[in-house]
Amino acid sequence: MATSYDPAAPALPPDPAAASDLIATLPGHYYTDPAVFAREQERVFEAMWFCAVRSGDLDRPGAFRTVQVGRESVLVSRNRSGEVRAFLNVCRHRGAQLCVQEAGEVRRSFQCPYHAWTYDLDGRLIAAPNLAGMPGVDRAAHGLIGVHVREWLGYVWVCLAEEPPSFAETVEGVVAERLGSEEAIGNYRVEGLDLGRRITYDVRANWKLIIENFMECYHCGTIHPELTEVLPEFADGYAAQYYVGHGAEFGAGVEGFTVDGGAGFGRLDGVSEDQDRRYYAITVAPQVFVNLVPDHVIVHRMFPLAADRTRVECDWLYAPETLAGGADVSRSVELFDRVNRQDFDACERCQPTMASRAYRAGGVLVPMEHHIAAFHDWLAERIGGAATGEAGASGAAEPRVAGRAGG
Repeated sequence: MATSYDPAAPALPPDPAAASDLIATLPGHYYTDPAVFAREQERVFEAMWFCAVRSGDLDRPGAFRTVQVGRESVLVSRNRSGEVRAFLNVCRHRGAQLCVQEAGEVRRSFQCPYHAWTYDLDGRLIAAPNLAGMPGVDRAAHGLIGVHVREWLGYVWVCLAEEPPSFAETVEGVVAERLGSEEAIGNYRVEGLDLGRRITYDVRANWKLIIENFMECYHCGTIHPELTEVLPEFADGYAAQYYVGHGAEFGAGVEGFTVDGGAGFGRLDGVSEDQDRRYYAITVAPQVFVNLVPDHVIVHRMFPLAADRTRVECDWLYAPETLAGGADVSRSVELFDRVNRQDFDACERCQPTMASRAYRAGGVLVPMEHHIAAFHDWLAERIGGAATGEAGASGAAEPRVAGRAGG
């Protein structure tokens, strides 16, 4: 005989796990609530350096890309001198979106399709219907709104904040801290590599689920059989980011970072002997993953579009001579493409349950996932919310003061 359902009954029995070994996560609504996502857009993506465009995608003056950064569409281009410029993608006349394409090229200027206000590649207002008859219009004051821009590692980074945080501390310094030195990333000469393949993934999951997944390898032995064949230590659950300066070592008999462990390509110029046959992973908050192996580099850029949707653009970068020689990169691409799809499938399995009453107070982290707790504290401090805490006997989160730096 079936029992009746009582909506007032507890969602789950008490958690039997030992409280002293577990750390509580963020509550479930952090992954579903549009209000939380709006605060993240304002206080994270619009306030920090955001990796927007690969420099090589802007290969000539007038080439442009539009990207979503927080709540803003940003137009990134090169001026006549070859310098990168970035602007809010908004005409100063009546607010029409200036460029609606994701990518394109103009000869000398951007023209609004609504009323033909026209701006040069440095954002200055240069023409508009009847503008000559309006001598009082200050053209400089009505130019496009610029945003801060930097080029590093072969990518264009933008920041929408009026006073951007230090790029040296919040981007370059994070990479140096993870690898143990400022020189370690330079050995790969990433800015001189060429794009071998790009795959874009539309992930039906909150951006934080993707970040958290990338930061830990507790799941690797379960869902990444190809990866753990190449990097056997991942089967034990310890992520490459667990130790400062640590790179996961290739397994015995593994020749390269490929889907079958077969040979890849020659070691990149500059990669040191102790970096050979090792994989390094770096998270650069808020939306970049950098993966380093001896013969190529993989860069993920996340573009959070909604509380439950994230676009991820993944680039595989190789030495120019490797690609110029017609090398088949498919086996190295396939390895991380499989890893990506396995990870994103796991994130999409989690997303619907973030709204479940079973996850209302959140879940728990095991000790080897402690760096995710640091990420949660960092996020809660930035957006203004309760941080996580040690899980009590019931599994519920006890708030604690946020403040530890993530990464």
